[in-house]
Amino acid sequence: MRGENDVDILRQHLKKSDGDFVIGGVFSIHYYMHTVDHSYTSMPEPLQCTGSMDSRELRFSRAMVFAVEEINNSSYLLPGVTLGYQVHDSCNSVPMAVKVAFQLANGLDPMFDTGEQCSGSSTVTAIVGESASTPTISMLRIIGPFGIPQVSHFSTCACLSDKKQYPTFFRTIPSDQFQAAALAHLIKHFGWTWIGAVRSDSDYGNNGMAAFLQAAQEEGICVEYSEAFSLTNPLSRVQRVADVIRSSTARVVVAFVSAWDMRILLREMERLPSPPRQWIGSESWVTDPDILRFGLCAGAIGFGIQRSVIPGLRDFLLDLSPQKVSNSPTLTEFWEGAFGCVGVKEKVCDGSEDIQQLQAPYTDTSQLRVTNMVYKAVYAIAHAIHSIVCEERENSTVNCDKNLNVKSTQVLERLRRVNFSRNGYQVSFDANGDTVATYELVNWQIRKSGKMEFVTVGRYDASMPPDQRLDIEREITWVKNSTQVPVSVCSESCPPGTRKAIQKGKHVCCYDCIQCAEGEISDNTDSSDCLICPEEYWPNAERDRCILKPVEFLSFHEVLGIILTACSVGGACLAIATATIFYHHRTSAIVRANNSELSFLLLFSLAMCFLCSLTFIGRPSEWSCMLRHTAFGITFVLCISCVLGKTIVVLMAFRATLPASNVMKWFGPPQQRLTVVSFTFVQALICTLWLVLSPPFPIKNFTTYKEKIILECDVGSAIGFWAVLGYIGLLSLLCFVLAFLARKLPDNFNEAKFITFSMLIFCAVWITFIPAYVSSPGKLTVAVEIFAIITSSFGLFFMLFVPKCFIILFRPEKNTKKHLMEKTSNDIRY
Repeated sequence: MRGENDVDILRQHLKKSDGDFVIGGVFSIHYYMHTVDHSYTSMPEPLQCTGSMDSRELRFSRAMVFAVEEINNSSYLLPGVTLGYQVHDSCNSVPMAVKVAFQLANGLDPMFDTGEQCSGSSTVTAIVGESASTPTISMLRIIGPFGIPQVSHFSTCACLSDKKQYPTFFRTIPSDQFQAAALAHLIKHFGWTWIGAVRSDSDYGNNGMAAFLQAAQEEGICVEYSEAFSLTNPLSRVQRVADVIRSSTARVVVAFVSAWDMRILLREMERLPSPPRQWIGSESWVTDPDILRFGLCAGAIGFGIQRSVIPGLRDFLLDLSPQKVSNSPTLTEFWEGAFGCVGVKEKVCDGSEDIQQLQAPYTDTSQLRVTNMVYKAVYAIAHAIHSIVCEERENSTVNCDKNLNVKSTQVLERLRRVNFSRNGYQVSFDANGDTVATYELVNWQIRKSGKMEFVTVGRYDASMPPDQRLDIEREITWVKNSTQVPVSVCSESCPPGTRKAIQKGKHVCCYDCIQCAEGEISDNTDSSDCLICPEEYWPNAERDRCILKPVEFLSFHEVLGIILTACSVGGACLAIATATIFYHHRTSAIVRANNSELSFLLLFSLAMCFLCSLTFIGRPSEWSCMLRHTAFGITFVLCISCVLGKTIVVLMAFRATLPASNVMKWFGPPQQRLTVVSFTFVQALICTLWLVLSPPFPIKNFTTYKEKIILECDVGSAIGFWAVLGYIGLLSLLCFVLAFLARKLPDNFNEAKFITFSMLIFCAVWITFIPAYVSSPGKLTVAVEIFAIITSSFGLFFMLFVPKCFIILFRPEKNTKKHLMEKTSNDIRY
């Protein structure tokens, strides 16, 4: 048997009204449960609530009573049927919640059932409550096996959506799974990547914070610390949590904390000065008017249940006659506490107090949020019972059978299908017993009067697409009454052109900004990696975008190109001028003695050598690439062939002076022409094979310089290119050897010395050209090749023709056959 004193205590905090069908209600009206040390020598005292009263929770319980009475007076919902209620105080404790669960399931009868079998029926049809998740879970373990549905107005733990564990649970408030995602979305929206987190050490706080941390991680948010505490913890634990908040570098603190625990933490935070912190609150405390008194939370934001209007509720709450108050120990305690006439001898409550003037959470109906969840929960149960006991007839009248034996399992089944609207608010449950998640974004703002109040500044609708869920409608007032969004980051944002390098051993939000490597860019803030520019692009100076690489080639318009062009054209003009002089003095002795036919051909080839260098200047094209190398190769071979012919002529001429020598008839003008044509034909054949098999072609050189593109000609076949140069070198070497052999022939008409010097210059230039050509970068490669062509051409021209032109123009007395035939024993004079 249960002791009589136990029953009296239970009944002391019970509001009860009989009816055809009874609904249970469980609320945390008191903050604490009275605890005593058990001596185990006597019967333990019954559990009872103690401490101060939460008048907001009292309002919740009174809203349930209001909804029941409103339904009883309704003509469309359960007409002719009376609902009863039993309202209990769990004082936010698991032991009391368990005891209340047994009481609701079994009734207040102080004796056990003496029959062989239990009836299996409960004393209540359904239960509204509890306000906290942990007591709710404890209750569900008791009443769940009986199939009694429980509709909570404030238990938001995501764990309660598990229908395998809690098949009889429903709620009119959204799950913390949605709230956690909404909070992460909010923090991401304002660019906070470095936050602190505190939570209640309960099912509500632990499960809610776990869901939030997962959502925050997905959004790239780092948590500096995550601390848990409870109002049942020693004060030292709460002090440690407060010290962590004070000493942290995160300016934003997310508090997934129950209202009871939040009061304890804020009291401790007020005890010592603390740096300003931007508080982000869960719905449990962020809309609790009792916490508005803590000024350090000014500027706090968080998601709360939608504010609503319940017609007639305020009048019902204020309709407390002295008789009603005296008949209810709970209302008596509230009245005495509200008007300060408890334990004071000088002031005794006499019923003259005006509740209309009372400023307390109980009377504040301007922010009906969770209260509406209680209201909707009662109506959901009523609609479920209505669908069982009532039926609509043909004449649109509703007939209800109040004597029908309704089992709680029937109500459970019908609750899954309820779908109605009350005061403009839709009520329905999904497969998990959850409702649609819609929140208001609430901001704690200080008005001009200095009073802190809740201001709705936005909304969050989980049913919308992700980018449309959060809607900021009004300006937010932040911590320290600022209108500027506070900054809370571990490291400042990395500007475009840099990338993040995570600091070793720290969170991913703590990083250094490293400039992108050469050839890479980042065009966004806080880029994790730099992007490589496409092949034809290069980063700008800031390395935040790719720009087209400048294209470089030896142009006619640049200084180097102009100089080389001038030298080329000038050399060609000198060759033409010399040919003109030779033609004008073609009958003179020195011109006739120099084999005028080879001289004119040599001058022509030199002019072509000078001009062929122009094909190396300008933007490379398919035709210019093929022309430049073949024209250079053929004209130079023609030039060297002519020089070689002149050298052979010199040697043959002096051999012809020997007795019985008949050499010159074998190397007359026809043979000289044939020699030049033969040598040139071989080069032409090499060039033809080169062009047919693997011709030169224009390319874009990306390797020499990373920051620019070099337009150049690829030789196509390296064998063909070096064969052309090698053939020129072979002829030059042959010419040099023959000229060297003839250098000491005793006659003024010894051209061999000049040919020797010209070949020395020619060979020196082209031997030097090879390493210079290979090592020169970009367009300088072309410049080196042009320089070699012009220098070697000028070398031949000056050594072979300038001395003759000097005699023709300035020493005509030496331009005689007699002077040319004079022999000296020492040297050749001009």
